[in-house]
Amino acid sequence: MKKFPLVFDLETKHSFRDFSDPKKLEITVAAIFNYENNETKVFTEKEINKLFPIFESASYIIGYNVKNFDLAVLQAYYPGRVEVFPTFDILEDIKEKIGKRISLNEVVIATLAKKKTGHGLQAINLFKEGRIDELKKYCLDDVMLTKELFEYGIKNQEIFYLNEKGKVTIKVDWKKYLEEEKKTSDTPLTLPF
Repeated sequence: MKKFPLVFDLETKHSFRDFSDPKKLEITVAAIFNYENNETKVFTEKEINKLFPIFESASYIIGYNVKNFDLAVLQAYYPGRVEVFPTFDILEDIKEKIGKRISLNEVVIATLAKKKTGHGLQAINLFKEGRIDELKKYCLDDVMLTKELFEYGIKNQEIFYLNEKGKVTIKVDWKKYLEEEKKTSDTPLTLPF
């Protein structure tokens, strides 16, 4: 069975100002774009277990700061080890190439001439205020911006960011994450043992 990548993002109830351990931040919503069926889905915290079989059948989990943040937060919910998921972290690739971390918004502005609809702390406030539909939209918007950035990088083999001198090119080679089927175990990891 061919496997397909998916783009992933989540939002949390707390920030690192509250807890230094990502596993204590608690998920409010998680969103994906699945290349297998070209569909988006948003999961609330109560529905998060529905995400696990989708992750287990994906060729890659693609995201922005997904290894150090999103998957680290998800580990509190997942019965297996999240580091077994084949992952492509766009931020990690950027940092490897330019030697520093830059925000998704910085890259999206320079590359796509778009911008994020908010930031993580605003997402926490949306949750606290019970504005769940807006929170779901915000999270899904981030997924779709990440997907668009990923596809731009594949098509053009470069993305951009801005510094004090103007637009700077970052050469990328991301095609394999969309086309290659990552070899993974076919054993479902959510089965109780």
